[in-house]
Amino acid sequence: MDAPARCLLVENLTVSYNRIPAVHHLSLSLSAGASVGLLGPNGAGKTTLLKAIAGLLPIETGRVSFGDSSTAHAVAYVPQREAVDWDFPITVQALVEMGRFSNLGLWDTYSAHDASVVREAMEITELQSLAHRQIKALSGGQQQRAFLARALAQQASVYLLDEPFTGLDTNAQAGFADALCRLRDLGKLIIASHHNLASVPNLFDEVILINGELVANGSTATTFTDENIRKTFSTSIFSGHTPHP
Repeated sequence: MDAPARCLLVENLTVSYNRIPAVHHLSLSLSAGASVGLLGPNGAGKTTLLKAIAGLLPIETGRVSFGDSSTAHAVAYVPQREAVDWDFPITVQALVEMGRFSNLGLWDTYSAHDASVVREAMEITELQSLAHRQIKALSGGQQQRAFLARALAQQASVYLLDEPFTGLDTNAQAGFADALCRLRDLGKLIIASHHNLASVPNLFDEVILINGELVANGSTATTFTDENIRKTFSTSIFSGHTPHP
């Protein structure tokens, strides 16, 4: 379990596309053991922020760290469902096993320890009974849990999820929310972009509201207010430019 003192620190982060900022001088600090909703209008830079934290986009200014080190091995990223080729012929277990590849050295082989980590990831996400099913045969909620299990198999400390509840029915949303709660209770930090404002208080302990730049962040009880929502969704600070993900 991560020590409570371990924090994800984002300092003065700017990410641009074709010299136009999508995320502008953003700073925040988030402690492990929390579920955080990342909120903002379309084009506000939510996906950009997640990918920058994950190291998938170049940073123009600033830095991102977790504890005393970079986020290279601390972060796992789960993309939006539409970004995944669900026709790829792979079983649930094989998909989750892929999460161990980043932990294997050049000459290392898949070990009993790796198998144990994969088994635990599938238990946390309640996928044991679906281990040998093709991912294309899964429901939307099961698919999301399978990719969460792959991320969990990386043994990361920070989990970044891009619109994980989109397209899920009520039961699937509840099941996926339970899986995220189990990760949070293990001391993990979960940051999930989300667009359904009505469900935010039931899903997240904390919120980050952005619209190109940081509007507010803190506990859901004190930060998810009508005033902050209006500030976030009323206008874009980059309204004259092409919106970014």
